[in-house]
Amino acid sequence: MKTKVESSYTGSPSPRTARGSGGEVNPRDPLILFFAILGVVIYVLASQLIGGGTGFPLDDSWIHQTYGRNLAQTGQWQYVPGVESAGSTSPFFTLLLAVGYFLHLPIFVWTYGLGALALALGGLVGARMADRLFPKLPHTGLWTGLAIVSAWHLVWAAASGMETVLFAAWSLLVFALAWAAINENEDNRTRFRRGAIFGVAGAVLIAIRPEGVVLVGLLVLLMAISAAGSRSALVALTAFIAGALIGGLIGIAPYALLNLHLNGTLLPNTFSAKQAENAQLLTQPFLVNLWAMVQPLTAGGQLLLVPGAIWTTFELMRQNPRKQLIYLAPLLWTGLLILIYTLRLPAYYQHGRYVMPAIPPFIVMGVGGTLSLVASARRSRQLLMRVIARSLVTTALAVFIVFWIIGAQVYASEVHAINSDMLVASKWLATNVTPDQLLAVHDIGAVGYFAPRPILDLAGLITLMLTAQWAGWRSMNWRGTGTVQGDLSRRCSGAIILNGFPGMLSLPSTSYKRTAPGVRWKMRLASGGTIKVKLALDSDPTSGLRFATI
Repeated sequence: MKTKVESSYTGSPSPRTARGSGGEVNPRDPLILFFAILGVVIYVLASQLIGGGTGFPLDDSWIHQTYGRNLAQTGQWQYVPGVESAGSTSPFFTLLLAVGYFLHLPIFVWTYGLGALALALGGLVGARMADRLFPKLPHTGLWTGLAIVSAWHLVWAAASGMETVLFAAWSLLVFALAWAAINENEDNRTRFRRGAIFGVAGAVLIAIRPEGVVLVGLLVLLMAISAAGSRSALVALTAFIAGALIGGLIGIAPYALLNLHLNGTLLPNTFSAKQAENAQLLTQPFLVNLWAMVQPLTAGGQLLLVPGAIWTTFELMRQNPRKQLIYLAPLLWTGLLILIYTLRLPAYYQHGRYVMPAIPPFIVMGVGGTLSLVASARRSRQLLMRVIARSLVTTALAVFIVFWIIGAQVYASEVHAINSDMLVASKWLATNVTPDQLLAVHDIGAVGYFAPRPILDLAGLITLMLTAQWAGWRSMNWRGTGTVQGDLSRRCSGAIILNGFPGMLSLPSTSYKRTAPGVRWKMRLASGGTIKVKLALDSDPTSGLRFATI
């Protein structure tokens, strides 16, 4: 399975000879680790100074915290006390959070620390991948690692309390393990062992986010294509795949058994719930959704790495295209991940957080390619080429820094919005509503954490009966009558939390805004499961809570 690139600037040497491409400590590693931690600390400090307090920039973070806390306290996978559910998209990340609760560590310190370490892992692995791709370009690994840990999307994700940056970093690790298998100087026992490690790592990736199975499959496919036509390479690949199957099956078994126990399927029910919630987006033209998923990712220095990524692709493919496909896997994964979400879940909000894991592999290909362009321009006799190449590098560096600063401000404002809205409502509930009161809630994160009560989850993450009907709720114009199938006569005799629908509710003469006091729902169950909804403004001068008891 050996692949060799003859380019002057791009290559794939043996893992034992690539500069810094192995697991040994590199002198640059502390610098990458420092900037990863610094970024998260700066963003958290910004939330304190600008946003007025520590927190998370989205409500879903509190879903992970609730599952993690309850798992540590009860040993069971529960969101609502006493009721098991599969509402966590990332069981592995939930387990990591549960460790913090089990050890009685401060939740913010532990969560931010996990994010910073995951960001650092992405930078360290990305640097080694760049070393392998560009062994003749000095300091490529350093600049690649620094670009990853300073990309504002990833710093935001590291401080968000979500699994996003862990998935991104672990994806790079899976890439690196696949590349490490491309070595013909190993016996089949070593290849089998490498395959087993790859399989376990792939299983962990899937337990972090289920779309990881696509990346694992892509890498195996590309390795098979690279090995085609060579008997020795196919034998080596067979040993690798055998190990990967055994390691993968052992690694994925707890994840699959957990989901089968909780909801009767191999995957969490969150993806289907999100699809139902965003069903209307799928009715838009493909190109509209594609641009909606790509556009948030263009806000940053990575946009200026596009020429470098194209140059890397050209350098690899001008040799033996079939042999080089495995080294193009980062770019292929970048495009494939965006395509998957465009076709299945075009949820572009929160800065495109679902496709943020596409950024690190793109940076790995783009930074080295950009430096390779500069190296080529230096040998050019055309002054304009040299000026353009150097300007590209300087501008990219400046844009990374500027957006890193802007990202801190964005993060702080979003933390403030969650703290002043979701947390205020949740803490009011904890104080003013009896523990047995049923709550009908759309954004369940903060409510589940601060005011644990029986919950009817309108988004369908933990209330499966509403998942398939979520499109019906979304289609309501919130001024008249809406229909939800099923007998909800008992389950709706509780409370409605409306802070999950900012800017969506309106009356004939009054618009509902995020700063408005609240809206009271008057509901009654009609024949055929139809719920009659009547809205009226309802003010709570003490808390400003958007809350109503039915």
